[in-house]
Amino acid sequence: MTKIEREDNGKKGRFIIYENDAFAGEMTFTWAGKNKFIIDHTGVEEAFGGKGLAKQLVMAGVDYARTNDLKIIPLCPYAKKTFDRDDSLSDVLA
Repeated sequence: MTKIEREDNGKKGRFIIYENDAFAGEMTFTWAGKNKFIIDHTGVEEAFGGKGLAKQLVMAGVDYARTNDLKIIPLCPYAKKTFDRDDSLSDVLA
């Protein structure tokens, strides 16, 4: 079972993904003002690679942005590639 949680201290935060209650990876972000955040890193543990978990993390960030009327600056290479390949994400692109 996959579960994603969000942590946020008002300056920085992260989305954490768990697979069967084991830490599987995270996507970290930094707030850029009140309405934008920067995805600065997406990483999945080697044992959990190849399962699409990094994409799930990016999409969790996209869902959060859409729900809260926010924009995303994808500086992390993985997130940037995900945004570049999927035009449907342009609504949350800063």
